[in-house]
Amino acid sequence: MSLTNFNSEQEIRVGYIEEVIKKYLPNAEGHQEIIFKAMNYSILAGGKRLRPMLMLETYKLFDGKDITCIEPFMAAIEMIHTYSLVHDDLPAMDNDEFRRGRKTTHVVFGEAFGILAGDALLNYAFETALTATTKMGDKELKNAVKALEILSKKAGVYGMIGGQVIDIIGVKAIDSTDIKQVSGNIDKINVDINDDIDKLALDRLNSIYKLKTSALIEASMMIGAIMAGASETEILVIEQMASNIGLAFQIQDDILDVTSTTEVLGKTVLSDERNEKVTYVTIMGIEHAKNQVNNLSQKGLGGFEQLNRKNDFLNELIIKLITREK
Repeated sequence: MSLTNFNSEQEIRVGYIEEVIKKYLPNAEGHQEIIFKAMNYSILAGGKRLRPMLMLETYKLFDGKDITCIEPFMAAIEMIHTYSLVHDDLPAMDNDEFRRGRKTTHVVFGEAFGILAGDALLNYAFETALTATTKMGDKELKNAVKALEILSKKAGVYGMIGGQVIDIIGVKAIDSTDIKQVSGNIDKINVDINDDIDKLALDRLNSIYKLKTSALIEASMMIGAIMAGASETEILVIEQMASNIGLAFQIQDDILDVTSTTEVLGKTVLSDERNEKVTYVTIMGIEHAKNQVNNLSQKGLGGFEQLNRKNDFLNELIIKLITREK
């Protein structure tokens, strides 16, 4: 797919996804009007709409016929992702003032409504996703329930929230007494790390990234596959494929945090350094981190061969997201 065609196709999809999201947002009215305004401000700030797009394209990968059946899930996954960003930006977490090129929710509405907006988006996501279960046959309903189970788990303590917990505890809080906890099951990397503390730091960092970032990407692609009727084996391939993509995506984020600018990235740069966070860049350096992005990308893209299925747009989307400059 040529760059021109891809960019044009991506714009079409983003436009469609924006309309889907708007369709499910609440009207800003009533005594609690401010919470609706804060929710809508947060989710309508723009963004790549990566997760609903991956869901849509995976649904197409498995020859899904009725796109409307996954629209509630597309809106729901973006609500969950947005709530996580709203809470991430809070003073108690990363304390960021900019997101997607404008002031963060808690800066505009105050910290209390920043917390409540995140809470509201999370709850409203499941209200929205549940609308997918109406007017379905038994087979489709079974798939929708399975998709809801995946959405719940990947967004919860065994997924994204679990990763955030480890992140708050802090990879930096490692001392020599922790070394004996190293299991030896750390993923192989293309760089020698001789110091056991760095090995433990990498182990924890992988846990954070696989839960905090990869989990929702896994949920997005798995739900697309499930709703299209993919087999259990195919869903497992998609899960591993998405895990590699998510990890590569987050490592690229580490790289951009030190190589990009606030104007280009649309959010505060050097925030990891300011918060004294350990990242792939601090452990390996930029060049080795870039190698990891490339290796994980190849593993992720290898899933298409395993599945013996083809979606040119999805293939190109994955490549461009992982190699993005913002």
